[in-house]
Amino acid sequence: MKAPAPELREASPQAALQLLGLLQRDARFIDFVEEDIAGYTDADIGAAARLVHDGCRAALREHFTIVPVRDEAEGSRVTLPAGFDATAVRVTGNVVGAAPFTGTVSHRGWRVADVRLPKLTGSHDASVIAPAEVEL
Repeated sequence: MKAPAPELREASPQAALQLLGLLQRDARFIDFVEEDIAGYTDADIGAAARLVHDGCRAALREHFTIVPVRDEAEGSRVTLPAGFDATAVRVTGNVVGAAPFTGTVSHRGWRVADVRLPKLTGSHDASVIAPAEVEL
């Protein structure tokens, strides 16, 4: 008997838009990505990237608990049993046959253990990720 097809769910764009807004607010992420950096020196870009990195990291840590998928250190040898969670572990390299697979952890992966996004009011337009500014 064939397993039933998984149920497909449509993701709500609201949380993604909210996250973009938080990254913009705390790290000016959208400003950085949308800026044409061709005319800047590597030193200028590096300095800006450090600020964006610090802000993004703070925003992620404030609103998410992010933990490794695998507990083993990178470089550790592991065996993936038959039926391992292929959404949590991507097998790379010379993949032949079926599990169990034995290999080396090249990246521990990341999993969100908790989400703490602010509640939105019904009138909040989440598509505005950075309001225009008018100085008086």
